[in-house]
Amino acid sequence: MSKRLTCDVLVVGAGMVGAACALYASRAGLDVTVVDRGPVAGGTTGTGEGNLLVSDKEPGPELELALLSGRLWAELAEEPGLGSAFEYEPKGGLVVASSADGLSALDTFAVGQRAAGVEANTVRPDQLHEVEPHLAPGMAGGVFYPQDAQVMPALAAAHLVRASTARLETGVTVTEVLRGADGAVRGVRTDRGEIHAPAVVNAAGTWGAELAALAGVHLPVLPRRGFVLVTEPLPRLVRHKVYAADYVADVASDSAALQTSPVVEGTAAGPVLIGASRERVGFDRSFSVPVVRALAAGATRLFPFLSDVRAMRAYLGFRPYMPDHLPAIGPDPRVPGLFHACGHEGAGIGLATGTGHLIARVLSDKAPDLDLAPFRPDRFPSPSPSSEEVS
Repeated sequence: MSKRLTCDVLVVGAGMVGAACALYASRAGLDVTVVDRGPVAGGTTGTGEGNLLVSDKEPGPELELALLSGRLWAELAEEPGLGSAFEYEPKGGLVVASSADGLSALDTFAVGQRAAGVEANTVRPDQLHEVEPHLAPGMAGGVFYPQDAQVMPALAAAHLVRASTARLETGVTVTEVLRGADGAVRGVRTDRGEIHAPAVVNAAGTWGAELAALAGVHLPVLPRRGFVLVTEPLPRLVRHKVYAADYVADVASDSAALQTSPVVEGTAAGPVLIGASRERVGFDRSFSVPVVRALAAGATRLFPFLSDVRAMRAYLGFRPYMPDHLPAIGPDPRVPGLFHACGHEGAGIGLATGTGHLIARVLSDKAPDLDLAPFRPDRFPSPSPSSEEVS
């Protein structure tokens, strides 16, 4: 790519969020180019579980985005060839509590969610095995969320990029954000040439902070490492996404320390996926036996039959963490023409469609469906050199 390419919108990042931005911007009539220094879904997307969740989100901006995204995912799944191609499964999620106190907190959480438009159905202890026959006995009860769903994330990203008809340039590293004399974006310089565009979308995921810095602005995206265990293929013994109630607290935690809470789900292909762990250790890719053991122990507490099942592999990925647990979505008022769509942490697959749709609305000078104020990219003060967090 030695020559200069010109387009209406340049999306940096070919993960799930970038793919959704490309799809909806293209459908809004814009000429779109997508660039990524690696392959499609080569970052966080390729190491995710593909969850489309409302069950783990409290009332507020993120839940509103999740509900919008869920509707859009369901619409895409109805398009000929798309839903089956990326293995869309509207299977629902079950959150279980092991104690009376845990169940009380779960019920209180569900009350607020129902008021915000979430379907949350209480499951009595004697009903749990109707929902999940192989669940461990003795649970205090749970809540079932029929709106939870799952996709195969790498397939979803690839098929959304293809459906967008956007130009795709992989193996291309952005080295500079080009700006005019007025400070406005006019494109990017890459290691393979310049791409000129009046709008650049930062969908770089965990590397969103680095791309923002190339444009001269601060965006505090940090990597949060997580491991996933993958079992041998099985019959459908786990029907839904099933997790313990303390998973919600772990997702919302600000701690940099290791946290694990059992999350178990079957897949269309047969293997069972087992998570979840969270820790901020920078981009350390070291394999952690203690973390994997903790995941396995948590999973067998939920589903005892898993103690006799082989784990075929484990993998790790980095979720793009933001200090207030909300992504940056929308125009950056500090740099005209720069848009952000990153910082979704572990919810990027589920929130991608809503994010892409909102970005496309703003790019087309149309009113967004949701209030973007909570997602403002400039809501964080720029740190002084002495106070900036080192990860």
